[in-house]
Amino acid sequence: MKPSTAASRRLPLPLLVTGLGVALLVSILCCVGLGSSGIGWGDVLRYLRAGLTGGEIGADEISAYTIVWELRFPRALLAAVVGAGLSAVGVATQALVRNALADPFVLGISSGAAVGANTVLLFGALGSLGVWALSSAAFISALASMALVYAAARTAHGLTPLRLVLTGTAMYYGFSAITALMVFSADRGDAARSAMMWLLGSLGGASWQSVPLAAAAVLLGLGYLFWSARALNVLAMGDETSSALGVDPERRRRVLFVVVAAVTGAVVAVSGAIGFVGLMVPHAARMLVGADHRRVLAVAPLLGAVLLVWVDVISRLLLAPVELPVGVITSVIGVPCFVLLMRRRGYVFGGA
Repeated sequence: MKPSTAASRRLPLPLLVTGLGVALLVSILCCVGLGSSGIGWGDVLRYLRAGLTGGEIGADEISAYTIVWELRFPRALLAAVVGAGLSAVGVATQALVRNALADPFVLGISSGAAVGANTVLLFGALGSLGVWALSSAAFISALASMALVYAAARTAHGLTPLRLVLTGTAMYYGFSAITALMVFSADRGDAARSAMMWLLGSLGGASWQSVPLAAAAVLLGLGYLFWSARALNVLAMGDETSSALGVDPERRRRVLFVVVAAVTGAVVAVSGAIGFVGLMVPHAARMLVGADHRRVLAVAPLLGAVLLVWVDVISRLLLAPVELPVGVITSVIGVPCFVLLMRRRGYVFGGA
């Protein structure tokens, strides 16, 4: 039997993954080198080498070194981590609820995290935690919203995809209303502006303290999703097929829901609510490698990482020195791309 025309046009997976890996490294380097401060590429590379190897720099270069090593580099790494995490959980969410329009935020987790973040930004909650207050509050409230959505969606017959989507959507609007009420009731204009910036997504708070925790959460989540790739393939075919093939859809869906919620909460805690990445990137990955989740999960995180690194560059440079919210740029890019994708002849969920 001859392979399909679409399948024959696909690049070999190792070649594609290698190319995306190289593209990601180049993108991170460009993200570090580009900025409103005029630092030459030779100096950028020298400062990175000094930071990685513990080399010395001159006293008159401290300011430039700080910009490159303490501000731009961790921000570029965090953009890659967040992009990879959102893309991976986007793939899992679409299989979990069997809905091509699902993304990590359809379960209400991001809007729940926003409630916790705003208690810190607007009212100074958890002040004793210092620099960890914002991310801790966002992560805790994300897990709390996950528990609330799960409790509301679960019935005596289990956790069905439709009830999960409907419950998550309802909770999303509920948490968003609470967040809006908090913003409008705040009496500090600067705090309200910071809250709105966070709600639209921002990587401005990136630091060497925030990168390792987010990276660990994303790597652990990715590891589990790769291990569950066969189960994701089966779940996407429906509960009856899953049971016939030896996969307990109720149990698997419950565990995946927890993993998706935990990774989403960890990512949102450090970057705010960046939309459209988890919706658009999984579809783009399926166009490149097909519907097998083992292949999709190998490509989607790299695609998402490259995308968000360049989105962050655009957000910093487009109206420099003013920084635009990252979520605004992803929506501006994502809407037309997604519409074109949906209008592509022959495209279906999981198809070529």
